[in-house]
Amino acid sequence: MLQCDNVIEALAHSSIDALIMRAYLFPGQGAQFTGMGEDLYEQSDLASSLFEEANDLLGFCITDVMFAGTEEDLKQTKITQPAIFLHSVITARLREDVFQPDMVAGHSLGEFSALTAVGALSFEDGLQLVYKRAMAMQKACEAQESTMAAILGLEDDVVERVCDSIDDIVVPANYNCPGQLVISGTVNGVVSAVEKLKELGARRALVLPVGGAFHSPLMASAREELQQAIEETNFSKPQCPVYQNVHAKPETDPEAIRKNLIEQLTAPVRWTQTLQNMLAAGAAQFTEVGGKGKVLQGMVKKVNRKIPTETLIFNA
Repeated sequence: MLQCDNVIEALAHSSIDALIMRAYLFPGQGAQFTGMGEDLYEQSDLASSLFEEANDLLGFCITDVMFAGTEEDLKQTKITQPAIFLHSVITARLREDVFQPDMVAGHSLGEFSALTAVGALSFEDGLQLVYKRAMAMQKACEAQESTMAAILGLEDDVVERVCDSIDDIVVPANYNCPGQLVISGTVNGVVSAVEKLKELGARRALVLPVGGAFHSPLMASAREELQQAIEETNFSKPQCPVYQNVHAKPETDPEAIRKNLIEQLTAPVRWTQTLQNMLAAGAAQFTEVGGKGKVLQGMVKKVNRKIPTETLIFNA
């Protein structure tokens, strides 16, 4: 009888687990760390094969930098973006036993990782697009001096109004979570906005140590360069809805996904709205895939502190 009770209990837990809507999140720049991916390479033949394929596709040994490079080495855009992409996508591939998402989203660069992990992009196409994106963004950064700033403790509409009032290019770039918004634009535009926002009571308004205005009109040249590559790439229907940065809504149509991905470079990352919409759709568990594994979980907790979060980890 005890054995039957155990079976019934196990079935009940299994039924409850099946009803839980699981959301998987993929990080963007800032999630890199020294030694990233080396454990995967050493513990898994599949991982080592994918990393070696990546080295061939990129034309240089990115694994040398990922496994043994310094923090400064990893901060180079041409390294950072493909490194985080590889770490996330390979982690998801190694954990296919549990990586069964009901919905996914990726923060900026992470959107490419998410699309690849759920089959909308092939591994080869995803990596090549990410590398082209990184190089195009680097060129745009070098073409005009620009920067970004983190604003804490103000409502989004206050930050939006201040940006609109500045007589230079400065726009909201990342709606990260309630009370945390990153602005992006020319150096003069961002510095002017920071001063005004401090006067309006921002708990913190800090210019970030970045050399570019990501997700702003100053990325127009990068968008044009990447657009052709995206238009020439094959997109498939993903295995689950992908919540895209430009409008924070779920997409499964390959052509809509393609269009939104082109717009992403000059549009803000609507991450707060993405998390809110995923929760409204029934997400009851959030799992971060790749990178340091904590940044996006912290943002989830800012939206709803009761929702359980975890990091997807591979142990051979």
